[in-house]
Amino acid sequence: MNLDTRSKRNLTIFALISTFGGLLFGYNTGVMNGALEFMRLPSELDLSPVTEGLVTSSVTFGAAFGALIGGKLSDSFGRKRVIFYLAIVFFLGSIGCAIAPNVPLMIMARLLLGLAVGGASVIVPTFLAEISTAETRGRIVTQNELMIVAGQFIAFLINAVLGTTFADNSHIWRYMLAVAVIPALILFFGIIRVPESPRWLYLNKTKEKALDSLMKIRTKEAATEELNVIDISLKREKQAPKATFSDLKTPWIRRIILIGIGLGVTQQLIGINIMMYYGTTILQESGFASSAALIANVANGFVSVLAVIIGISIMHKVDRRKLILTGITCTTLCMFLITVAQFAFPTAAFLPYLVIILTVLFIGFFQGCIGPITWLLLSEIFPQKVRGLGMGISTFFLWIANCLVALVFPILLAAVGLAFTFLIFTIFNILSYIFTYKYAPETRGKTLEEIELDFKFDDKFKENLVKDELE
Repeated sequence: MNLDTRSKRNLTIFALISTFGGLLFGYNTGVMNGALEFMRLPSELDLSPVTEGLVTSSVTFGAAFGALIGGKLSDSFGRKRVIFYLAIVFFLGSIGCAIAPNVPLMIMARLLLGLAVGGASVIVPTFLAEISTAETRGRIVTQNELMIVAGQFIAFLINAVLGTTFADNSHIWRYMLAVAVIPALILFFGIIRVPESPRWLYLNKTKEKALDSLMKIRTKEAATEELNVIDISLKREKQAPKATFSDLKTPWIRRIILIGIGLGVTQQLIGINIMMYYGTTILQESGFASSAALIANVANGFVSVLAVIIGISIMHKVDRRKLILTGITCTTLCMFLITVAQFAFPTAAFLPYLVIILTVLFIGFFQGCIGPITWLLLSEIFPQKVRGLGMGISTFFLWIANCLVALVFPILLAAVGLAFTFLIFTIFNILSYIFTYKYAPETRGKTLEEIELDFKFDDKFKENLVKDELE
């Protein structure tokens, strides 16, 4: 589908505004990487390994429920409206974290922030998938991943600047957390001018409103043509009841949900967020001084952004499965080499430099091949009727896995050391590869409706499908 200059410009602007939810997602998860160093001080929050894990993981625990609730709310009230209210929650949560006087209140503020992070992680990719064309969907949806890692990079950079410039100011972590207020305000005011998803409007409002929305991001001819496609594929679903958990009784829908859960969980078990949340700690444990670790950790954020840009540029040329499997193979190798280095050279002068090189490579392969493809697949594989619910369930389990990783890492680190901790995650990488190889679908070059039909009429489930329809 060819778009004129106006349509391309509008689509780009609307996608950029909505992905500030992704930037907030990235900033609020990445900022702890440098803030923890100051929050551990007795004069501040005096964090232990357990409370450190609780503070770090509380945002991801909240995100699990935000994802579950957000998907359902977006099905009922619309993608745009829910994103608007999420911007308010982002603002309030950021303020709460910055002024929290103790650990319990910090955890409460982080839980609130997590609700917004989880909601954004579900709704933004769904919204982007529904406003993009089949040809541009991969690039546009993965812009959200780019904004996530950009948010993390900005967090690492601000951490390094503030943490080294004001190293003697024990309160500096509060300023690190407060910066998130700025993108929250941009999202709040920006989302007002963004149109609602035309697919959601067709199902929940009127055909005319759906056409009006499409006209803002398509040419008149393309909007009419696409509306006809939507009309054909969604005509029956318009009269159908809203998605509920009873839909999981349908075998092919249940299969998609289970695949979505598996993709989300395995993405987290690979271990990306032990790097993004605790990268500074890992570098300190490997031999870097505190200030050097803060500065070196900026490389992790920079490589994340660069890798996502490269991944976006090649994903339309390479099958999704091939890209994600290649990525897991390489992250497994990097994690294994870090483990070997920690066991073999625990006191070597070159160990911290070897670790930062392998960490950067790990992050590069994950962010270029695994992260964007996982979120893209989750935005693509669910049928329209249960897309919000399916994304919510899958992302709920993704965030629960994220929460467990964030909670357990500092405890494991204190209990068994860095080498054995990385060995455990090497095993998780291998298990993630096995699941992905067996179950990840190929979706490149297919419309959302074609992807749905592929699952619905899979040979393995035709018999069950026919049986369901007869009943």
